Amino acid sequence: MIEKEKHPATPETPPPTGRELETNRLTDSELGTIAGAYRQLLRYADEMGDATREDVTSLRATLETSAREGHFRRDKFGNSALLRSMATATELCRRVSPDRNMVVAILLYPICQTGHHTPEEVASRWGDDIARMVRGLLKVSSLYERGAAVESENFRRLLMTFADDIRVIIIMILDRLVLMKIINHHPNEKLVRDVAYEANYLYASLAHRLGLYAIKSELEDMSLKYTDRPTYTSIAKQLNERKNARDAYIASFIGPIKEKLEGLGLKFDIKGRTKSIFSIWNKMRKQKNDIDHIYDLFAIRIIIDTPPEKEKSDCWLAYSVVTDMYQPNPSRMKDWISIPKSNGYESLHITVAGPEGKWVEVQIRTRRMDLVAEKGLAAHWRYKGIKSESNLDAWMNNVRDILETANSGPMELMRNFKMDIYDKEVFVFTPKGDLYRLPAGATLLDFAFNIHSGLGCSCVGGRVNGKNEKITYKLKSGDTVEVLTSSSQQPKADWLNFVTTSKARTKIRQTIKEQQGRTAELGREMLERRFKNRKIDLDEAVLSRLIKKTGFKNSTDFFRDIAEERLDVNSIAEKYINFENGNKEGESHAAPVSAEEFTLRAATDGADSGAPGSTDVLVIGNNIKGISYKFARCCNPIYGDDVFGFISSEGVIKIHRTDCPNAHNIRERYPYRMITTRWSGKIGEQFAVTLRVVGRDDIGIVTNITSIINKEKNVSLRNIAIDSHDGLFQGHLIIGISDTRMLNSLIRKIQTVKGVKEVQRAN
Repeated sequence: MIEKEKHPATPETPPPTGRELETNRLTDSELGTIAGAYRQLLRYADEMGDATREDVTSLRATLETSAREGHFRRDKFGNSALLRSMATATELCRRVSPDRNMVVAILLYPICQTGHHTPEEVASRWGDDIARMVRGLLKVSSLYERGAAVESENFRRLLMTFADDIRVIIIMILDRLVLMKIINHHPNEKLVRDVAYEANYLYASLAHRLGLYAIKSELEDMSLKYTDRPTYTSIAKQLNERKNARDAYIASFIGPIKEKLEGLGLKFDIKGRTKSIFSIWNKMRKQKNDIDHIYDLFAIRIIIDTPPEKEKSDCWLAYSVVTDMYQPNPSRMKDWISIPKSNGYESLHITVAGPEGKWVEVQIRTRRMDLVAEKGLAAHWRYKGIKSESNLDAWMNNVRDILETANSGPMELMRNFKMDIYDKEVFVFTPKGDLYRLPAGATLLDFAFNIHSGLGCSCVGGRVNGKNEKITYKLKSGDTVEVLTSSSQQPKADWLNFVTTSKARTKIRQTIKEQQGRTAELGREMLERRFKNRKIDLDEAVLSRLIKKTGFKNSTDFFRDIAEERLDVNSIAEKYINFENGNKEGESHAAPVSAEEFTLRAATDGADSGAPGSTDVLVIGNNIKGISYKFARCCNPIYGDDVFGFISSEGVIKIHRTDCPNAHNIRERYPYRMITTRWSGKIGEQFAVTLRVVGRDDIGIVTNITSIINKEKNVSLRNIAIDSHDGLFQGHLIIGISDTRMLNSLIRKIQTVKGVKEVQRAN
């Protein structure tokens, strides 16, 4: 778990020196730009209401004083912090429709950055909410000052700051948009390319996730412009050359639609828009074509003015008008009205064959939907009756979970983060009807992890639409999924080959690492036990040198190999003795221990099922706590069987029958891992037992056997398999039974059935 950084009361950077103050002073041109931005901000403040204009006005004197004294720092591009904050506040008001606290926080942030104000002073004057945003912005700023590039570990902490407050995310996106606009012709091309790369990789991804599509497109376009200016210029030039022909085609396409919609009495706007340059370049790259062979260069958007209760019906009415007039492509139909995207986006998307047989994308939405599409989730703040914050909260919690538990490097983290943002979605349901969104390609196992990490770790499969499916099953929209679990299931490394969500991958890696740690602890315990049996004093310094001499980089791998039996404990003990005595080659020259002596030591307690010299007894019952055990599948012990415990390489105690086929091998090879075991009082649970029945091949004999089983109390028939040959049948019956007494009684009763020749326990 990553510990969140404590926010300092004042910025970590020292106050500016005299020379810095002189450098920070604003030029006449900058003062003019700031004055224009301030006037524009006042107009937006009037529209926002809730005393925002009063707040902006009251800050003017403080801002002017700090500007005259040169307290506003300049960034690495030479831009004044005041200029950037004013431009960011203006862009925020124009593009997102923020609340009053966001605007005030942006304006106060550069003052706090200089040390002119502290977050505590902001809290006392403006409230804790604004102070909290200012602290977040200061934290981000300090990380960038320390060079928090995408490739650095600080990048994770940067994202953690984002995850604290959605408004900080929005402010940083708009700040990055402003920065991208003002560095167009900066002489340091490498620095510009680094910023452009980060803007595309991180901030465009965040804007996409928040539904800020216009900002996303603008960031991507500018990023392409700064990283590959010839390509950007070429596409822009070709689009400009085709503008007249494109406008004429759009007019001919929308004319009949407009006439028909007006005839139906709908109030609407209809317009065409050209796709972004980055989007066109991406299509050219994927399709390996030039711009002449990219046919969906523009889209038509129909925006309907209608009350909330008629939104769906009017959108589908417009849909019918368009599809009656032009032939639709069913495979390109997207209904984001019935099931909106997780970022709140709602719209109908259809692709139709227009004049001259050209494919044209048509988007149909209402005025409210268009506002959400343009301004993202922030637009919901204007519509109090519409709640999409829960979806956003779920995403933010997922981001926090990934960041806090991830063990991978920053680039792997970023790759997962971006993939989850951009991947298309599938919609699946639980048996109760709850709807879940997952990225396209997600498996049943991804679904289990999405619900709960514990559910994912114990998942063994599921039922999809009533059919049993494996954990690798790829989900499809509309699937109803029920997860099946097992207490014995554990995450495996090969799961990473087919899961797609970052949450699943992160949890799998974390659990496997924990398993490896437990295995290493078991290996150490095995070694210490063997040393104790042979009366060898363990010196950690000597052992550490031996581990390095053996070729292991760390002790964890060494102990894990012991637990998994890739290293022989007896051999390690001999090497340790020789190493301690000064034989650096590790060859065994010690006097060999006779088998008779070894057997004598191992049997000191006279128990088959205990470690040498051990007096510990494992009591199996319902009330056992703190000990992980399970019944071995090789012999399937049930209550009443003589049993012993065996510590496996996974650290789990496996319960075997004393007459288990593997018992002899275990006693010979691993006596030090055996534990004396007995049953507690009545456990009260059923055990699975397989019975092998041989008899005459008679149709009625099976009925008689099952009838006897069904008459028995606390006995259930779970499965039956019959095979007949040469007039005889052989059946394997899996029954649920509580103890050996009932089992022996049942066997005797089955033996009395006419035609039964043999009944015996098969496991």
